[in-house]
Amino acid sequence: MTLSSVEIRNAKPIEKIYRLFDERGLYLEVAPSGGKWWRLKYRFNGKEKRLSLGTFPDVALKDARERRDNLRKLLADGIDPSVNRKATKAVAADQAANSFEIIAREWFSKYSTTWSESHGNLIIRRFERDIFSWLGEKPINEITPPQLLTIIRRIEARGAQETAHRVMANCSQVFRYAVATARIERDPTQDLRGALSPVKGKHFAAETDPKRFAELLRAMKGYDGTFSVHCALRLAPLVFVRPGELRKAEWADINFDNAEWRYVVSKTETPHIVPLSRQSLEILRALHPVTGNGRYLFPSSRSNDRPMSDNAILAALRRMGIRKEETTGHGFRATARTLLDEVLGFRPDFIEHQLAHAVKDPNGRAYNRTSHLQERREMMQKWADYLDLITTGANTPL
Repeated sequence: MTLSSVEIRNAKPIEKIYRLFDERGLYLEVAPSGGKWWRLKYRFNGKEKRLSLGTFPDVALKDARERRDNLRKLLADGIDPSVNRKATKAVAADQAANSFEIIAREWFSKYSTTWSESHGNLIIRRFERDIFSWLGEKPINEITPPQLLTIIRRIEARGAQETAHRVMANCSQVFRYAVATARIERDPTQDLRGALSPVKGKHFAAETDPKRFAELLRAMKGYDGTFSVHCALRLAPLVFVRPGELRKAEWADINFDNAEWRYVVSKTETPHIVPLSRQSLEILRALHPVTGNGRYLFPSSRSNDRPMSDNAILAALRRMGIRKEETTGHGFRATARTLLDEVLGFRPDFIEHQLAHAVKDPNGRAYNRTSHLQERREMMQKWADYLDLITTGANTPL
């Protein structure tokens, strides 16, 4: 005899648990507290087992029977429903633990300690506003390039093209972190190169707006590639030498005690001195244990006997979503020249000399490499301090 919905609703609790049986192993268990639980009794490999199917009235009689029938189909296929349920929960838990949002926040937690607070807040807001609502709960290994592109194009549609590129770059960093931690096999953003509309009207190549230049500095500070490239990116705006001179820099030319970098300018074959700010020295001291046993500060990834390629910095900028139309290594020189003059108020001849340009005094004589060296030391330290200020959100002269 089977149960009816009326009989189930009218079942009253008593001092002990009792059962109301339906058929094919399904029964309702009524507790002294008044709770009513659906159970399935079955045998597997000669052993009697029980499985919960939910509570009444959340699970109606019809639904309980449907769940029973689905489980009995597993039995017919030689599958233990209890083991199957545990396996299904384990898979679900694994997928939840490997959702895009979980891994993105794990990546953020790992790397945000090296960023300024404002830069970290900007990145996490991008994810929370533009990505997590659509892809956050999805297992990261199930996200396809078309799915990601659809979400990124929502950002483009509201006119935020640059933000779209930034979000794509941040997503790529998360996917690469997932590759490194064995969650996925490859970064799906690699299939989306060229899919977004190019950013127009913004050129970091000679950016003279401190706020916009600060965006670039924060992005470079958050670079998560190789440590030597990360150091090169951070050092480039501080010393604003020509890109080729930076990548070919040699440890023999660095004097930590005097806080100087002395080398011969390749373009003019003339000696040059770069006073090193406190910030520059910190970067170099951190880099020295990594590459200091070799000739070059920034050796090639293939051989310590060669400097990094001339595309290494540009490739790193591209990985961060910064296109060649937005910035180049030479752009730091143009930015420094403008901001040192117009914002920090340093003499143009000091600036030009530090840029290793041919500068002559009023009598037509070329300055030698030590001309105004003390003034240039002060200028380079002020410049480094100023970059720290704007990177953390300030934009006023020191």
